[in-house]
Amino acid sequence: MRGDAAFDAVVVGAGFGGLYALHRLSGLGLDAVCLEAGDGVGGTWYWNRYPGARVDIESMQYSYSFDEELQQDWTWPEHFSPQPDLEAYANHVADRFGLRERIRFGTRVNRLGFDAQTSRWHLAAEDGFAATAKYVIAATGSLHAHNVPDVPGLGSFGGTWHHTSRWPAEGVDLTGKRVGLIGTGSTGIQIAPVAAESAEHLTVFQRTPAFSVPAVHRALDAAYEQEWKARYAERRATMRANPSAVFPTVPRFGSVFDHSPEARQEILERAWSARNGLLFLQAFTDTMVDPAANEVVAEFIRGKIRRIVRDPDVAELLCPKTYPVGTKRICMDTGYYETFNRDNVTLVDVRTHPITRITESGLQTTNAAYDLDVIVFATGFDGVTGSFTAMNVTGLNGLDLREKWADGPTSYLGLLVAGFPNLFMVHGPGSPGVLAQMITGGEWQVDWITRFIDHMEAEGHQRVDTTTEWERRWGAEVDGAADHTLYKRADSWYMGANIPGKPRVFMIYVGGFDRYVRRCTEQVDAGYEGFVFDGTARTAP
Repeated sequence: MRGDAAFDAVVVGAGFGGLYALHRLSGLGLDAVCLEAGDGVGGTWYWNRYPGARVDIESMQYSYSFDEELQQDWTWPEHFSPQPDLEAYANHVADRFGLRERIRFGTRVNRLGFDAQTSRWHLAAEDGFAATAKYVIAATGSLHAHNVPDVPGLGSFGGTWHHTSRWPAEGVDLTGKRVGLIGTGSTGIQIAPVAAESAEHLTVFQRTPAFSVPAVHRALDAAYEQEWKARYAERRATMRANPSAVFPTVPRFGSVFDHSPEARQEILERAWSARNGLLFLQAFTDTMVDPAANEVVAEFIRGKIRRIVRDPDVAELLCPKTYPVGTKRICMDTGYYETFNRDNVTLVDVRTHPITRITESGLQTTNAAYDLDVIVFATGFDGVTGSFTAMNVTGLNGLDLREKWADGPTSYLGLLVAGFPNLFMVHGPGSPGVLAQMITGGEWQVDWITRFIDHMEAEGHQRVDTTTEWERRWGAEVDGAADHTLYKRADSWYMGANIPGKPRVFMIYVGGFDRYVRRCTEQVDAGYEGFVFDGTARTAP
């Protein structure tokens, strides 16, 4: 691969984690470049342009903390930011810190191989670009490798189809169209009310109903914004010490069973109408660990659905009954359940009557045919691991990452994989990832990685690795944390259950972001325990 561009470090992905990694690496004086598959920055908020796309964390929290002037200068128009505002923020950060000139856009990495003789990674991209680097930081995103189901006949469809995470930048005109929406996770729940407003008819194909709570979208109150800006330092510290990496805005009331049924109802009603819908699950301390407590909360939400949706049969189809609330990502919506009161909206239960094929004129299930002009796949992602394995990564002795992870992903601290030296992951499997606030979590991980790299450079180390034994230990800790919760009781994408053939392994550390920070820090403080420097099983000085 002679003639490849040579760098000290390559960052893969220009989302929020990748942008910050590029900024920090440059601050270390390293020659770093970011390779981005898209034509712009923002990661998730570049690719997901579908109507209704919006973050489910408060804007004042879902933002960078590393620069005080940035925190004070930037103004969010809404309490929960829509996609255009988040993409604009990412572009502002890229320009403000001079990052754009070090990003190579339209460069999708499709080969990544480690050369043990030189301790360098060789990267190749679909557009022909090739590079070498001592370090690679994979900030490829937990939700980037989109999943289009293998439905027979898709190529014969006479209309147009789109996956929500590859929505055309120019938009899609649904006015007067017969629209079929496949998927009712968080994306489907966001797009459905918007699509129903303009479509002639919207048919929603639901396999598994989702629990959703109201988002309470609104303009950001100026006084609220100023209060946050005046107290950012202490609130960011609180967020970093929180299990979910958020600032709690909903009180906690102990166990569900500390309260009478009437008191529980009152607490849940207040939480339902609170300023942050996702914190609804944290009103009680035992919702995610006690099945009986969880069922109290789940039935409260089902009661809301039954009161909102006028057709009792449709309401029951929309009520989740096969998994505990919160074990699949709880959604936030703007009038989702109300959408099914519209005359131009139909709900189809494809668990009872599965989709058999796409036809030239629409879609066929086992009991009916549906004529459609547009099909929207809100079918999610090959989550957590898909964006890593898509790069065709090979490590020491030609070990393929897909083979390494054939029985489920392994890692040490969610940061390194044994046999793949100097390859650091942001939001990798075994980290808190999507179950902690991702900008705060990503910032912390990038800071840890860049401090680690700075140490390596100061000590003259050429490479760092870990061992399968330390992966096993960390995997046991990840698994043990999940076993203390209800998460494994759902066939979720956290378990890889949405991808045919993917091993069922719980991939996320749910011991709490605060504990994760302590564990990563402890391993370094203990003499870099678990890390292997320069190919020998020894700790750094």
